[in-house]
Amino acid sequence: QVQLVESGGGLVQAGGSLRLSCAASGRTFSSADMGWYRQAPGKERGFVARINRSSSTSYATSAKGRFTISRDNARNTVNLQMNSLKPEDTAIYYCNAAVVYWGQGTQVPVSS
Repeated sequence: QVQLVESGGGLVQAGGSLRLSCAASGRTFSSADMGWYRQAPGKERGFVARINRSSSTSYATSAKGRFTISRDNARNTVNLQMNSLKPEDTAIYYCNAAVVYWGQGTQVPVSS
């Protein structure tokens, strides 16, 4: 059974940093795209960042220059380093692997 488990969320002040991690189990994802999405209160889930099998990355406009996605294939993990956080980054952050697999989400409230 495939599982994705996010960690690293929590309350942070505006301007601060957080590092989210997602640990996958049940299969390896070294040849698959992995990514992060987020859902803010009252809004639909949206794309944040993606990393492919070659470690090429793409970002939402709101994340460019502040967030960095990385992967560790040996550990079957994907990370999201978030810097210069803003109150509008407040959301539940979800890990995604190979399009169809999702984690349960981790909350990131950013206080002003």
